[in-house]
Amino acid sequence: MKKAIYVAILVGGALALSACGSSEDASTEAVADTVEMPAAEALEPIDEEPVADPSLDGPPLEEDDTAVSETTASEAADNAADVAAQAEAAAAEAEAAASAAEGLDNLEER
Repeated sequence: MKKAIYVAILVGGALALSACGSSEDASTEAVADTVEMPAAEALEPIDEEPVADPSLDGPPLEEDDTAVSETTASEAADNAADVAAQAEAAAAEAEAAASAAEGLDNLEER
């Protein structure tokens, strides 16, 4: 029943939009080459020479070579496991709420 209402609203909206668009001016013609014009401009020859960017000429950046300690890595892994458990619990709650809502929809349709 709900789906039929949504479909009816969408069809009504589409009909309303199509009724609003009028082209009473018949002298306006569609220009067929509007799509081809940007493509033709892209294929025109380029006369300018490329220029080097002076901001990129600096020395390469040095990478940080500090190693992560085993304690820090263990803490990060524990935190990631906690976050994953919380995400699984939230997903289970969302599934339960969705199934409860679906059950209510089924009752309303009867």
